[in-house]
Amino acid sequence: MSEIDDSRAPLLDHLIELRRRLLYCIAALVVTFGVAMYFAEDIFGFLVHPLLVAGQNTVIYTEIFEAFFVQIKVAFFAAMMLSFPVIANQLWQFVAPGLYKKEKRALLPFILATPVLFLMGAAMAYYIAVPMALHFLLGFDGMVGGVKREALPAIGNYLSFIMQFLFGFGLAFLLPVLLMLLERAGIVTRKQLIGARRYAIVAAFAIAAVLTPPDIGSQLLLAIPLTILYELALIGIWFTERSRAKAAGTEIVEG
Repeated sequence: MSEIDDSRAPLLDHLIELRRRLLYCIAALVVTFGVAMYFAEDIFGFLVHPLLVAGQNTVIYTEIFEAFFVQIKVAFFAAMMLSFPVIANQLWQFVAPGLYKKEKRALLPFILATPVLFLMGAAMAYYIAVPMALHFLLGFDGMVGGVKREALPAIGNYLSFIMQFLFGFGLAFLLPVLLMLLERAGIVTRKQLIGARRYAIVAAFAIAAVLTPPDIGSQLLLAIPLTILYELALIGIWFTERSRAKAAGTEIVEG
């Protein structure tokens, strides 16, 4: 108990500390937003590159303020990404004094793995899933009943489209972190997760069907990694169980 007793403070001190950490987070977000706003057109150019590769070199805006608000959204999304390390560090600095040393050692790897896994998912979406989806969706261009059918995507709609992919894939890749945290908290066990494997596979395909266009290629690109990540989470939980058992001087019987 001395580990926590040494860090005890009155409620008012905790509130002051929370206010200070939140101010740091807001300051980081404001600064990164200002930088991202300056480079908003370059960032949007990066986001729109898959559309150019798919053969679409025109985007339109149908509302007079749409282009401006798209720049605001692009800058905000970029600022959230850039300021995440600062925000995560401030939250950790606020929470860490109330944790035991073993709890700190257990949580820190998850915090470090979160941005890495999110970026891996977003990168897969940007370089693989989005181009495949655009190739499918833009394949409807052509003559239909003597009428030319041509795609003229609005910049606001395209931004929503690609952000849905980036955040969808990024959050999906956080599945191992979520499952391992749930197991660590005692909410689920590895045996329960193994028993729910078939339902997890069905859920993976259902999530893929919601987050991706209705072509089988895009859906498989999300569903298969989700299934693999579920299995990796089971392996990770097995290793953590062994390490805990070794630390406690007990032996875990394989379930």
